[in-house]
Formats: sequence, C-alpha cells, structure tokens
Amino acid sequence: MRRAAWLPGLAALVIGIGGAGCGGPKQPPSLAPKAAVVAPTPLPPAPPPAPDPVLLLISRSQQSFDNGQRELELGHLQQARTEFDRALDVLLESPYGARLEPRIREHFDKLVDRISSYELSALSKGDGFTEKTSEPASIDELLAWSTFVEAPAAALEEAIKSDLERTEHDIPIPLNQKVLRYVELFQGRLRDFLAEGLQRGSRYLPMIQNVFRAEGLPLDLAYVPLIESAFKPNALSRAKARGMWQFMRRTALENGLKQDWYIDERSDPEKATQAAAKYLLTLVDIFGGDWHLALASYNGGPGRVQRATRGRRVSDFWSLAGGARLPRETREYVPMILAAIVIAKNPVQYGFDLVPETPVRYEKVSLEFPVDLRHIAEWSGASIDDIQALNPELRRWTTPLRYPGYEVKVPTGTAESVRQQLAQSTDSELAALNWHTVKKGETLLAIARKLKVRSADLAEANYVTTRSRVTPGQKLIVPREPTTLLAARTDRSAPAVEPQIADARDAVPASTLVPAAPTSESSETTRLIYRVKRGDTLFSIAQLFNTTVSALKSWNAKIKGTHIGVGDRLVIFATEVPAGTR
Repeated sequence: MRRAAWLPGLAALVIGIGGAGCGGPKQPPSLAPKAAVVAPTPLPPAPPPAPDPVLLLISRSQQSFDNGQRELELGHLQQARTEFDRALDVLLESPYGARLEPRIREHFDKLVDRISSYELSALSKGDGFTEKTSEPASIDELLAWSTFVEAPAAALEEAIKSDLERTEHDIPIPLNQKVLRYVELFQGRLRDFLAEGLQRGSRYLPMIQNVFRAEGLPLDLAYVPLIESAFKPNALSRAKARGMWQFMRRTALENGLKQDWYIDERSDPEKATQAAAKYLLTLVDIFGGDWHLALASYNGGPGRVQRATRGRRVSDFWSLAGGARLPRETREYVPMILAAIVIAKNPVQYGFDLVPETPVRYEKVSLEFPVDLRHIAEWSGASIDDIQALNPELRRWTTPLRYPGYEVKVPTGTAESVRQQLAQSTDSELAALNWHTVKKGETLLAIARKLKVRSADLAEANYVTTRSRVTPGQKLIVPREPTTLLAARTDRSAPAVEPQIADARDAVPASTLVPAAPTSESSETTRLIYRVKRGDTLFSIAQLFNTTVSALKSWNAKIKGTHIGVGDRLVIFATEVPAGTR
C-alpha cells in the first residue's frame, strides 16, 4: 500500500525527464518564490558552573598567607602578623566558620601549624640571645698560602718595576723577592680572593680615604683591610680579632671602640676606621716614621717588634724579616700588604677588570630607647638583612639598652619615615624584651636556670656580673620575644600588660581569662582557666604564663598533640599573672 502511494508520482517525474530529453516543448521557469532557508536558532551557551564558595575562601586565605611569608622573609613581623591574621580571619568570619566544613577545617589546621612553625623559627632567630654569625678573617687563610709562594717570572719583575716608576705611592714599596712573589701569588692562585676583596672594598674606600686624608695618613694604607679581612665588617679571626681592621679586644678599647653584650664597634666600618687611623699614627710615631715597622707592629704588636729591634745595629723591617726574631706571620704580613697595595693601585695592569660598587650610604636616626631592628626594617621599607648590613656593630636584633641617643643607620631617604613611626610608638612597643622581677631568695644563677638561659648572657645583658647580687623587686631584662607572629589582639583602651611582656600589643585581653577556684598546685601559684583565642598556640600561652608546653599538657589531659581550638578552656597554674588579666 505504501509503495503504491508514491508510484504515480515517480512515473510522472520519469515522463517529464524523458520529454525534456527528447526535444519536447520547454516549460517556462516557475515564477513562484523559493522558500527561504532558515538557519536553526543556536542554543544559548551553557552557563559556567557556579564557583565553589569554599574553594574561593581557601584561595583568598592562601593568598594572604603567601603575602605573610614574603613579609616574614624581609623581617617585617608586623606586616607578616597582619597577613597571617587575615588568612585566618577569612575562614573564621565566613558563614562556614573554621570547623564546620571539612575542607576549610583541614586548610585552617594546616595554616595554624605552619604559622606556629614560623613563630618558633622567628623566635630562634630573634630571641635576643642569639648572636649574629661571623665570617672567617682572610688573614688566617692567607697565611696558610704563604708556603706556596713561588719565584716570580722575570717578565713580572720588569712589569712591576715599570709600574712603580709610573705610579705614585705614599709609603715605600721595595722591589724585592718577597713582594714580587706575593704579587705573583695574587695574580695566580689567589686571584679570585683578591678580586672579590677589591670589589667589596670599593664600597668602603671613599670613606676610609676621607678619614685618612683628614688625619694626614698615607692613603696607600687604606688597602690594609684587603689582607686583614677582605673588607668584611663581621670578619673574626682565630685569635678573636674582629672587624674590617681586625682589632683585638684590648687594642680596640684603647682606641675608643665600645664593646658589650649589645654592640661591638670593631665591626662598624666607620668607627673602626677612625680607631685604625689613631692606632696607626701611634705606631708610626713609636718607630720613628718607619711604616714597614709600623705595619709589622700592627700585626704582631708594638712590644714584640720593639723587642726584636732591641740591641740590633740594623733596625729596618727587612733585616729583621731575614731572621727568626719576628714570628713567621709578621714576616709574611708586611710584604703581603705591600703586594696588595701594588695591585690595588693599578688593577688593570695586573689583569683585574673591576667595576666599582656604589659606596655605602645611609642616614642616622637617634634613639632614646632600645628598638627591635625588625621595626626599623619595616618602617624603612628595607629587609632585616639590609638593616643588619648597615649596622654591623649590633651583635643582636636590638639596639643597646643603655645608650640614650644611640644612632641607628637606615637607607638614604627613609630617616624621616622612621622618626615619624618612632614618635607614634611607646617605648614598650619598640623592643621585643621581657622583664623578670626578682623575688625574695632568688639569685642570678637561679633565675638563669628558671628562664633556661646562660647566666653569663643574663648578667651581661643587664650590665652586671654573674657574681652580682640581685635584690627583691629588681627588674632584669630578658631579651626574648614572647609571641612573634600569632600575638593576641588587645583593646587599646584596656590596661596594658606589663611585667612579663614588655610589648603591650602582645598582651591578652582580660575577657579571655576566667577566674577559677582559688586552689593551687603550690602555695605560690594561682589556678586560672584560660579560654583559647584565635591565633593562640600552646607555645605562646606557655610563654605568656612563664611555663612550658609540657606543663600545659600535664594540667590538661584532653590536649592531644599540639592542637587546641578557639574557645577551649585550659587549666593553668601561674606563678605570675600578667597585670590586667584577672
């Protein structure tokens, strides 16, 4: 049936085609309009999937945490603290809170752990007791090379002779085998050492030459630190000589350089250069204007050189250097210095292609109170490494305690900004320092054991000796930052915390402490219930109440590992309760 329905139409189509092919009459073209071809309406694009609000929160939190890491690397603790707080606030203030949604809870716990580890790391670096590291003094290394000095080539002798004829020197440079051999050594095996020292020295040479010019000293002597320290301000020799000019402690004190637990001016390039100028003038006066003997005594001490010349008809250095009256180190020291001066005055001729570095420039800011260097770094927009490099005399991360008017160096153009920040801060906010109030019966040794510090450190930090007596009520400084990063927020209108935490910004608001029954672990302790706040760690709480993490865990069996939650209540037996927290 269906087939029959379309057969007639097919037959008509075949006939029409056949007629046209046989020359039949052509049909006029149809004038009927053709049906328009309508394109299918495109489907609207599928809407993008709605962003996962949880992932957005985690991303925002992570961004703030990353910012905090960068600030921490620069030593900007306040900015790092702000960013870390923001990373946690994003989660805590969200509709999910920090504990309800599993992914947020996991991210929050990881952040707290990582920030806590940063806190401990910051404490270990800036705890006030850790002295900055020193670098080996080049003089020790160079003396080990003196046995490798070889006879110079004849061509080198001619080149140096020609150089000395053209180059003006203000101390005598003899053309002898000792000097020639060290020039050869500095061009060969010790080439990298000398190049590095000359490069570093270009930062300090203008300052040194200005000081020596003002004092009437030969400018050639400005290159003595090239051999002594390779111009490293923090160089320390095996004999405990320190600084660019390698002063021994007693000689430094005799020439006006201060040294205590907080500072060592031997490491300050400008102050040490002024002391070196004074000392060199003294030495050359002792030896009647003979700079070679003065240099020998700079290394070996004037007394030793005077004894070596006593009873000798010939008292010049080179006659002494031929025997054993002077130590080998001193015999090698003078020709080594002279060879370095020869190359330093004309480095291109000896194959050293150096680009002078920008001289060290800075401004000074006068301080009336000790200040944590990390505040200075943050206020000046510099890194903590930059501030320490400008202030190498500071042995730790704080300026001195008892030096009113102490001048800290800051990058050029930042002094005014630092002064403005200082004016807006109280003295208790400037230094991360703890104070311990001496109790009846306590000794310095007992306090040191209680605080787990060396008694020598505690004594020197307070300008006393380990045998000094302490009296009840006396306050001792303990230069240690309690809670560097996860500091608790405080209401500025509330009473400031004072005894154990000198920085009021790290104080705990009174609302976080809940009085408990007046029972105690001993007659001298007070039992408290502490409500955990955002940002607290076991370490920061232990520091606040002058106890240990182990003690906290022993009093609170519910603590598993190191995790505590916001709102948790901890039992604390405190021997000292920060003021304003009851």
